[in-house]
Amino acid sequence: MIDSENSLLIAFYGDDFTGSTDALESLSLAGIQTVLFIDPPTKSQLAKYDGLQAIGVAGMTRSMRPEQMEETLRKAYSELLELNPRHVHYKVCSTFDSSPFIGSIGKALETGARIFESTFVPVLVAAPTLGRYCVFGNLFARMGIGSDGTIHRLDRHPSMINHPTTPSEESDLRLHLQKQTDKAIALVDILQIERPAEETELLVERLVENGAEIVFFDAIYDSQIERIGGILDAQATKKTPLFSVGSSGVGSALASFWKEKGLTTARKAQALRPSDSPILVISGSCSPVTGGQIKAALAAGFAEIPVDPEVFESSEKYTSQKQDYVNMGRKYLNEGKNILIHTSCGTGDERLRRARKAFEIGGYKQSDSAYLYGTLLGQIVRELTAAANVKRIIIAGGDTSSYAARAMGIESVEMISAFAPGAPLCRARAPGSPLDGLELNFKGGQVGKPDYFIKASTGEQK
Repeated sequence: MIDSENSLLIAFYGDDFTGSTDALESLSLAGIQTVLFIDPPTKSQLAKYDGLQAIGVAGMTRSMRPEQMEETLRKAYSELLELNPRHVHYKVCSTFDSSPFIGSIGKALETGARIFESTFVPVLVAAPTLGRYCVFGNLFARMGIGSDGTIHRLDRHPSMINHPTTPSEESDLRLHLQKQTDKAIALVDILQIERPAEETELLVERLVENGAEIVFFDAIYDSQIERIGGILDAQATKKTPLFSVGSSGVGSALASFWKEKGLTTARKAQALRPSDSPILVISGSCSPVTGGQIKAALAAGFAEIPVDPEVFESSEKYTSQKQDYVNMGRKYLNEGKNILIHTSCGTGDERLRRARKAFEIGGYKQSDSAYLYGTLLGQIVRELTAAANVKRIIIAGGDTSSYAARAMGIESVEMISAFAPGAPLCRARAPGSPLDGLELNFKGGQVGKPDYFIKASTGEQK
């Protein structure tokens, strides 16, 4: 169990910023004091936070090639190991976004297994509170996190099969991951997870003894998530953290188990209050869920600034058009209008087709899109907040969010209040940046109901 030698209960590394705030929320609501950093914090940085129990690092590996991932994660994992947490979690998107060529979860897993000398690596992707369910190794996902959307098998999910970078072609996560690693994979299925905990623990031991290096866990109910938390926590030791891979379900599983044992106390979620100023929304998402939210916000009176991909054709166009976007934004904010700056309105937006040609003219690859759009959006936000009254900013899009956060100069964030599942309102710490102390909300493309951006302004909750 938890002891003084493991002052940090858990340290997680998120493959993008929106997914990292999802993990931040699940731990914070469980009563675990958590701070999310841009880079692995030093011990001197941690000393500034009293009572800190968990930390996260909002990475960018979801949009990296495997060789980039290995270099980045080898350093990050080693730095997290020095902090001696009880658990280290590589946090992935709850739709397991990855491929052998971009955002390889297999590469992240192999690198972590070496650094943490793992006997095996548990993988938990199910997250019932987010509408993510695993049955006999297959992942099912609700259309729109926090909504009443239809639940689809992953390879038939209307949004995920059209993802511009990592479209889902396989719902069996074992088969999907096997394309990214040679490690032996096993499964504790939905029937086995319902057995008494002692039997399930023995099953895991037998699987590992028989050569399993990766063990997936099925789950569809919160009660099963808690049971898995107990199995995971029993694997951690005083000297060696347990390294695991999965969605925010990993943090939820451990937190539920710790709560059941009386080691933590759940925190009541503070309701989102209305914004004190016009809000600024930036979206680099291609998701049809976000596309619907953009249309609803525009119908409600948000001012629109569409970003044209031709901005990347030359440095001259970039400088000129970026300034145009900033000037337009400043004008709208001075008029007291909420602003929505977006790169697409869903997978059918013709700008996605035009972007390929613009990148080619500018000398970029299609895989550079997250970096290009994220950096541009972050720079626009930084200039706008320095020149206008903005106190609340919404950032939509998992792939672009990490680059946007870095362009804004953010060092760390802490949760303020709940909003939509997996997307809390946070307070930014950004020394030397105009965003220091401002309210930020990072949301993945699949998160929220159609009125998401409207509610982000009004603070009303259903």
